[in-house]
Amino acid sequence: MDSLKGLLIRLGSTVVALWLATLVIPGIDLPAASTTETVVTLVLVSVIFGVVNAVLQPIIKVVGCGFYLLTLGLIALVVNGLLFLLTGWIAGQVGLPFEVDGFWPAAVLGALFVGVVTWVLGALLDRD
Repeated sequence: MDSLKGLLIRLGSTVVALWLATLVIPGIDLPAASTTETVVTLVLVSVIFGVVNAVLQPIIKVVGCGFYLLTLGLIALVVNGLLFLLTGWIAGQVGLPFEVDGFWPAAVLGALFVGVVTWVLGALLDRD
């Protein structure tokens, strides 16, 4: 039951973070028509974002371990931006109205913003 609670907290945190990113970061757009469509789109994009990060990020970290060491971890900003851009592309391919307008600044700042907001909300909401 605790794992379901943790999953729902992470999903909810990501939904809120993506919604805030569409409001704050220029180049991240959610041209949805109604509130219901907006919420459904954000939930589905959050699932896509989670799957992309869960599947690709560990592979990229293993393969690119040398780059992470060489750049003292700064390459993570580039990787996270590319994964965020990929999330926007996948969302567009499945017909979701979620758009990320390019790598810089939208994808990089969006990934950074979503990561920080998700971390803060997870820390606040996951109190035992």
